[in-house]
Order: sequence, then structure tokens, then C-alpha cells
Amino acid sequence: MGFKRGVILCCFCVFLVSCCCLVNGGDIVHHDDVAPKRPGCNNNFVLVKVPTWVNGEEVTQFVGIGARFGPTLESKEKRANQTRLAFADPPDCCSTPRNKLTGEAILVHRGNCSFTTKAKVAEAAGASAIIIVNNQTELFKMVCGPDKSDVDIGIPAVMLPQDAGTTLIEFLWNSSAVSVQLYSPKRPAVDVAEVFLWLMAVITILCASYWSAWSAREAAIEQDKFLKDGTDDYGGKEVTHSGGVLDINMISALLFVVVASCFLIMLYKLMSFWFIEILVVLFCIGGVEGLQTCLVTLLSCFRWFEHAQESFVKVPLLGPVSYLTLAISPFCLAFAVMWAVFRRVSIAWIGQDILGMALIITVLQIIRVPNLKVGTVLLTCAFFYDIFWVFVSKWLFHKSVMIEVARGDKSGEEGIPMLLKIPRMFDPWGGYSIIGFGDIILPGLVVAFSLRYDWLCNKSLRAGYFLWTMTAYGLGLFVTYVALNLMDGRGQPALLYMVPFTLGTFLMLGAKRGDLKHLWTRGEPYRPCPHIQLQPAE
Repeated sequence: MGFKRGVILCCFCVFLVSCCCLVNGGDIVHHDDVAPKRPGCNNNFVLVKVPTWVNGEEVTQFVGIGARFGPTLESKEKRANQTRLAFADPPDCCSTPRNKLTGEAILVHRGNCSFTTKAKVAEAAGASAIIIVNNQTELFKMVCGPDKSDVDIGIPAVMLPQDAGTTLIEFLWNSSAVSVQLYSPKRPAVDVAEVFLWLMAVITILCASYWSAWSAREAAIEQDKFLKDGTDDYGGKEVTHSGGVLDINMISALLFVVVASCFLIMLYKLMSFWFIEILVVLFCIGGVEGLQTCLVTLLSCFRWFEHAQESFVKVPLLGPVSYLTLAISPFCLAFAVMWAVFRRVSIAWIGQDILGMALIITVLQIIRVPNLKVGTVLLTCAFFYDIFWVFVSKWLFHKSVMIEVARGDKSGEEGIPMLLKIPRMFDPWGGYSIIGFGDIILPGLVVAFSLRYDWLCNKSLRAGYFLWTMTAYGLGLFVTYVALNLMDGRGQPALLYMVPFTLGTFLMLGAKRGDLKHLWTRGEPYRPCPHIQLQPAE
């Protein structure tokens, strides 16, 4: 148990501090306070789909970004016109094109004059749209010039990355008939993926809480039997059973912000392809341990596996290991390796979520808050930690550190693995809705504590604290998703909403019922005759 607990604790430290925010799979509306809006230059920066046809056959589709100026683009593909494409001569379109235009979309190079100058020249020459090719692989936001005069441009302007522009120029040089469409589809207001992600988070905490409470109750019953049989040696002293469980203390709760911040900065600074590979290995190790622990515990409930679970063999470095664990381990290892190898395929998110949920459930079983005082300090620290690294860090690092890490923007096409994610459904832009492990584990520690307290106190569901704390967590997560959608998909610090709901409900309910002092200091009922009060759960 010591080795397994060490592995889980290592993964807990690595994964918990790294991501405590909600984001979607990429914004389609970009805001820019540096380039303020003014008449004729007040468009949002929206992503634009550019499907391309060569000789009447669709060959590819590019993604560009719309300009601050010009008319807004059509959002429906069926309403967007298919327009013939022409290459500007001169290529920069800073002077009147020598080629005659009759409503074509004109492809131009960036540079030598302002974006608005290019658009005005293209419009005067008869172009129906202007597509500007960037001189870099990234997209650049096209704003208006520094002068304060109104901008009156009647054709849409879109920028494409350098590689897309190179491909289009090759098509045109081959004397092919090239045509394009320009449209910017809108995301649905509510995506089904967010509903499923909400359910996954809630179910994960439910499973972890019941497992934790059941383990605590069984340990308490064993303790009661020991106290009853050994009354002469009891002497009124309290006997505790760790059972491989680690209680968070006040120092650990206070150090959370410091350790979490240092590790988050390390992720932000070192984020790269090779660093992602290291995180994948760590995630697989933790996922194997978590999946193995969950499966062994689940199978042990069946009579067919009782003997295999109770029979042990000594393994070097690991010590005594049950036969059931030995039988399950190869499957868990193979599952994690398969996910790691094929994690870039479209359905790999299923494996990632299974490993992630198993790891979270195991963490919530092993790591516990002993009382509401420690839980309050931990969640309060996490509350300010989340707000700082999502919002305030923009002033220090010019970007939101938490959101950058959550999206893995510096890691290429692949993000960090310590997330639960589901593909956005019915979304023309695709992407994923994600939630960080910290958004489940941190509130989950307090929710699991509430159920342990209820069971040890023999409280009914309605008279206890778990029902209301669990409901508050679900409501807080729901409000987080509402805020995420109201903010056009910009990342939100989930703990900003979930901590007040979850912790606030627990504290107010405890104060109203008169249990707050007991919850705050002791965290479990005082049982002078514990073997009389506690009965095995049926």
C-alpha cells in the first residue's frame, strides 16, 4: 500500500495544481482591448472558414481570421457565395491592380502598406473580398490605422496563415480555376458536451465520496470492535486507523498556493513537445494505479474474486500483492500504453477520461481532509489561486497562465493530459470542452468529508450534509458553464464559482444546525460507546 500511495500522491501533486479552470476547445470570437473599436472599425475578430475548390472540386479548407473593418461575414455556409479567386498584381495590392477584376476575391501579400489601404484599393478595383496572406505561420489581427477618421470599407477582409496562402498561390500558378467561400459559423449557445462533462464530474465525486465513506465506516467498525474487546487497555484514549489514508493538515493546506504556483509557472515556461511527453508518462503511471485500485476494489465485492483478493504473493520492491491485483495489473498497464500510443486519434479522449476518473476517485479515497477547518483553508487558498492565475496573471505574463497551460498552447497540437474532456457536439468548429482535475478533486475533498461525517454520525440523507454539499457543487459547476458561455468561451476560474457554493453551503448549514464547532475542529462524532452507535452499512 505504501508504494501505491506514494505513486498516487506524486500524481496528485503534479496534476492537481496544474489546471483549475474551464475552457472550451478554442475561441471563435477574439476580443482586443489594445485595438479599441470605432465607427467602421468595430468588428469582433472571428475565425473564418475558407473552403477551396479547384476546377469545380473541393480540395481543402483553410481557417483564417476576420478583420476589424469591413462588413460582417455570413454565418451560414449555404448562404455564402462561392467566389472565383485571383492573385493581385502587384502582389501587395498597395496600388491599383493591373489585372481586371469583376467581382473576384483577391489574394494579396501582407506588407508595404496598411490593411485598410489594401482593402480600399481592392474594393476600388472591383474585388468582392480581400484575402491577405500573412508572412508568418500564425494569424494576425487586422486593425485599422492610427488615424481617428471613420473607416468605410464595403468588402470583407480575411487573413490566412502563410502555409495556406502558399497553397492557394500554387493552385493559381497552375492556371487552375480556383474559387473560395468565406463564412464564419457561430457556435451553439449550449453544447451537449458540457452536459456530459458536468455529469462526469458529479458522478466521479459521488463514486469517490461513497467509497471514502464506506472505507471510513468499515475502519470505524473495526476500531469499535477493538475497543470493545480491549476495554482494559483502552483507558479512554482515542484509537485511529489510517488504513493507508493521508489526512491533509493545516500546513499542507497553506502551502498549496506556493507549491501550486511554482509548478504552474514551471508548466507555463517549459511547455513543449518533450515536456508533454513527460506529463503523459506520469499520467499513465497514475492512471494505471488508479484504474487498478478501482477495478480491484470493485471486483472484490463479488464472491468469485474473494479468494484471489485474500491470497497474496511477495513481489520484489512491492511487498505482498494479492493475486487479484496481479491479474488486473497487466490489463491496466496495457490500457494506459494503448492510450499513450494512440492518444492523437479522434476517440482517444475516452481512454483519457477513464484513466482520469479512476485516478481522481483513487486520490479522493487516499487523501482526505480531517475537519472543516482544513477544508476551508484549502479551498480558500485554491479560490484565490485560481482567480490570480486565470485573471491577474495577465498583467504579469501578458497572458493568462492558467488558460495557456490548460490549452497547451505552447505544446503544438497536443495539450496536457490532466483533464477530462469531451468533443464539442454539433459544433461547426469542433474542439473540446474540458475540466481540470483540480476542479473535481479540491471541492471533492470537502464533499467526501461531508458524507463520511454523515455516515459516522448515522445521519439520514436529508438530515445530513452530503446531499446539500453535493447539490451545491453541481450547481456551482453549472453556474461556471453558464459564465463560460456568457463570456464567449473565454476561460473561467471554476473554483471562483464552486468554492462559494460548496463551502458556503456547508458552513452555513453547519452553523444553522449547531454542528459547526464540531465539524470545524474534530470532523467526526465523539463516540464514548462506539460499538453501540455504529452498525455495518447494509
